[in-house]
Amino acid sequence: MATLTIAAAQFAPVDDPAVNLETVRAAAAEAAARGADLLVTPEYTSYFTAEIDDRFVAAAQPLDGPFVSGLRDVARATGIALVVGVAESADTPDRFRNTLVAVLPSDELAVTYRKVHLYDAFGSRESDRIEPGDPGQLPVFDLDGVRVGLETCYDLRFPEVTRRLAAAESGAADVVVLPAEWVRGPGKEHHWRTLLTARAIENTVWVVGVGQTPPVGIGSSVVLDPSGVAVASAGATPGTLVATIDTAVTDAVRQVNPSLSLRRYDVALRGRSGGAAQR
Repeated sequence: MATLTIAAAQFAPVDDPAVNLETVRAAAAEAAARGADLLVTPEYTSYFTAEIDDRFVAAAQPLDGPFVSGLRDVARATGIALVVGVAESADTPDRFRNTLVAVLPSDELAVTYRKVHLYDAFGSRESDRIEPGDPGQLPVFDLDGVRVGLETCYDLRFPEVTRRLAAAESGAADVVVLPAEWVRGPGKEHHWRTLLTARAIENTVWVVGVGQTPPVGIGSSVVLDPSGVAVASAGATPGTLVATIDTAVTDAVRQVNPSLSLRRYDVALRGRSGGAAQR
């Protein structure tokens, strides 16, 4: 059995990476002081404006650029791991990558995840500016004996994403962390909490959803146990919540509800033609 204390910092990033890095630095110091092993921040933490346009492309940085280098300094200085959403430079002209980086306390990059499901819904068109990630990614890393899986925002609406992380033969995730910029709108708070809860229940896995706060996002960060019970939650204002992931709880839930072991279907990747349609 293993435990991992996770801090989720929700805030509204701005269009200045240096300012956002200082926000992460302050959140990491608070998280470390509260006993956290891992800090998770929202999607687009490095840079954000309400419109996904050429400004994002111009602001995007490589993974060895100043923002991620700053994250590595923060992890080393505070002694905790970080999962942070960044705008990463892309190979495709006029586009960037919507990327999560997981940084260990040693300052090493444990894993990166480039968003697969682009937000071409509810009037938005991420695919106009974002280079989609490879659907074959399986971003799971180990931290103090707990396996942490990564996905981003709109991925939540595709249940097979979490199922692949929770049932991976190479090392299933004990907890799935999901940084988001869940845009406000009619029913959106209900969608967010319902889908996060469903992912926890159907996979009997811990789920941590971390959202941007208003004016664009809804906040509403939450930590859910493998039975879908919220053990920590936040409203719409900036702040940090802390909760401890306990794999003993996971084992107890799975004794009662062995849905993963009873499943009769596996998740298979679609052909490349399915991915090409998002570009």
